[in-house]
Amino acid sequence: MSDRPKVVAVVLNWCGEEMAAACIRSLQEDPYPNMEILLVDNGSPDGSGDRLHARLPDIPFLQTGENLGYTGGNNRGIARALERGADYVLILNHDTTVEAGAVGRLVATCEEEESVGGVCPSIVYFDAPERIWYGGGDFSALRGLGVHRRVGVALNGRRAPEPVTFLSGCALLCPAVVFREVGTFAPEFFAYVEDADLSLRLRRAGWKLLHEPRARVRHRKPTGEHDPPPFAIVLRDRNRRRLMRTHYGRLSRIPFWGWYWTTRVGRLIQYAVRGDRERVRAILEGMKG
Repeated sequence: MSDRPKVVAVVLNWCGEEMAAACIRSLQEDPYPNMEILLVDNGSPDGSGDRLHARLPDIPFLQTGENLGYTGGNNRGIARALERGADYVLILNHDTTVEAGAVGRLVATCEEEESVGGVCPSIVYFDAPERIWYGGGDFSALRGLGVHRRVGVALNGRRAPEPVTFLSGCALLCPAVVFREVGTFAPEFFAYVEDADLSLRLRRAGWKLLHEPRARVRHRKPTGEHDPPPFAIVLRDRNRRRLMRTHYGRLSRIPFWGWYWTTRVGRLIQYAVRGDRERVRAILEGMKG
């Protein structure tokens, strides 16, 4: 048995069989000596969870039975990881792959630094791995969400970890003690902005957040600017307001409201002019609640 801290990597699947399988293969190829992979299926209606379980019978498997969202599905995985004696929990989107050595580098950064509540690798585009998707992040109270640093910028060989105020839930390593003390993802967020909420809670509890550029994860995201899908517009807009109500008083929310309503009306007009009825409906739906 390795004397290195135990890592449980949680891979949450929802109708993404081949991507989840590739993510798990990349973890299996990582040389970190004390890692357990946990596959969580979020009640995938296409049967991909059962097929993955059959394809990977040696991988511990957890079926939620219904779609609990990114928050609920990962929370089930985190709870199981803690039960299995994890020292660290690694959260990964099922559409990512881990570059060799990333897990050990993330663990080493947590071990070398004091009071680290979470660390993210550099997350690069899958089809353009020389370009950054997440190279650190900052929470913006004006926008009510986390903003990625260095998006689209070429990797530059940076070597030292850097402090951040926003951790991406796409690829995130946290000490188990953090989840025991601060809690996991807030389930009411379901999906989107839940990582910004967790980042705020960690910082306010006195934990340090880091970006580790020497660890890399590839993410299957298209490069360039793209309109978000309608369901993402609805959830993100609602969750921005939820986050601001949760963490900020009325007076401190005034700049956010000015930015939020101005940009939402602008987007509404933009989509209407283009004849994009689905996104018009999504903007209007996101304004409710």
